[in-house]
Amino acid sequence: MLFSDFKEYFWITKLIIIFSGVSFLFFGISCLFSNYMVSEFKRYHLENFRILVGLLQLMGSIGLFIGLFSKNWAILASICLAVLMAFGFVVRLKVKDAFLLAFPSLFYSLLNMALFILLTRFEK
Repeated sequence: MLFSDFKEYFWITKLIIIFSGVSFLFFGISCLFSNYMVSEFKRYHLENFRILVGLLQLMGSIGLFIGLFSKNWAILASICLAVLMAFGFVVRLKVKDAFLLAFPSLFYSLLNMALFILLTRFEK
């Protein structure tokens, strides 16, 4: 069975944590300081939430990095980021963006959900 001894796959969770953590560090900073993101949030009719979303992304990133040393932080950060990105995907669909524009939010939602499942079901 592929995952009968999950310990040999432990490095995968670390890689996902680092990849997602770096991504959300970039996304959070971009959301807070990029003129492009200001215009995007206006287009979504969510301009009042841009700073909140950017801060949540940064906090999720920090939580993931702390999660490299404390599993509970990674669990909390991954589920929160999965939910945040699921909402982002719904917003993209609601404003009728093409699937390719909406895909990154779906990808990061599924990636962080997979991380959450890996951390809660397989790692001790």
